[in-house]
Amino acid sequence: MNEYISILDVSNYICLFDDIGQKSGMKFKMGENFEEYVEITTNAAGKSPTQPHFQPDSSRLEPGRAFWIVGEDQSGKVAHVQALRVDDLKTTNLAEHLESLEACYADPKIQARSGSSCVCRAPTARNITRLVAYQGDIWLREDFRGQGLPRTFSRIAFGLAWAKWSPDFIYALVPNWSIEKGVADQYGYLHREAQVVLSLPDLGIEDDDWLIWLTRRELSQLIKGTVAKTPAGLSDWGE
Repeated sequence: MNEYISILDVSNYICLFDDIGQKSGMKFKMGENFEEYVEITTNAAGKSPTQPHFQPDSSRLEPGRAFWIVGEDQSGKVAHVQALRVDDLKTTNLAEHLESLEACYADPKIQARSGSSCVCRAPTARNITRLVAYQGDIWLREDFRGQGLPRTFSRIAFGLAWAKWSPDFIYALVPNWSIEKGVADQYGYLHREAQVVLSLPDLGIEDDDWLIWLTRRELSQLIKGTVAKTPAGLSDWGE
């Protein structure tokens, strides 16, 4: 399949999954103000604190380089959040980016506290370079789980990331339970490798995650292949 997709393809792709989300009882909105986002996530009952990656006092989250998505139920209460950012890794690679803690802090030498570290043992991370998008801080309220919604909100994120940045790679970091329970499979990433170990003792963060990712070509093919399906075939994506 040709890698080229048009902005109309992407728009149709986003609208498709937005419609599926609404039929599931969730309305999505997006923004770039991360002070607002942290206020939203802080007040979302049951969600763990947003990590430094998407904290405006920790990371560089300039307009046009990061955005968030919030899903609300029919009463307007927050039921889902996630955030995305893009990093220019032309002179480095994802493994070095993670291990330097620049994924967490604008200036790790000043901002990272004693004992903070990241070790990336995922071998392909050293080949992930150029313009790289990160999907993180993913949370879904308990009463919306088990309905296939990770597939829906992740596809919306994919579409928006392509429309804004057309990144060379898009990735996420997910815990073991997400792999074991099949939740990570719903996100739509085609590749996975263990082990990315992040330790931020001052924040109580001790994560041992899997790296999951797509290339630009794979993301483009996913979008193009989805919108090329007939309306009857597309209904399967919401299940």
